[in-house]
Amino acid sequence: MSNRPERRGGADAGPSQRQLRVAEEIRHALSAVLIRGDVRDPELAEARVTVTEVRASPDLKHMTVFVSRLGKTADKPLLDALKRSQPWLRTQVAKAVRLRVAPELHFQPDTALDHAMHIDALMRRPEVARDLGVGTRAAGTSPEAEKDDDAS
Repeated sequence: MSNRPERRGGADAGPSQRQLRVAEEIRHALSAVLIRGDVRDPELAEARVTVTEVRASPDLKHMTVFVSRLGKTADKPLLDALKRSQPWLRTQVAKAVRLRVAPELHFQPDTALDHAMHIDALMRRPEVARDLGVGTRAAGTSPEAEKDDDAS
């Protein structure tokens, strides 16, 4: 019998506290390297890259790095430049974050901003505003305030 606490939830339980902590350290280390701008690839040297999120695999050997380009989704040339620079970036991360194994970095575009803008555009459509009752009230007033005004 083991004194180790049993892990609950299984595969769908989400990342462990250690995965989250290491991923955040990797995000900070990568951001610092990219901000310094001492990368050799001209595409990366000129780009303003934002590391928005890093997700760690359970064994911490693989990190999925979500990037965007100054408020926009990362395009193919930027992702290609990051993939070309991956071995050097991996070395820089290994120097900054002490881990048993330097993780492999897998770069993905962060589409959260695009998704949020799409949802915002949908919410502003006249038929959605009508269904939600948003367009009928003056800005900053609540339905209760309107009832009070109607009663006087």
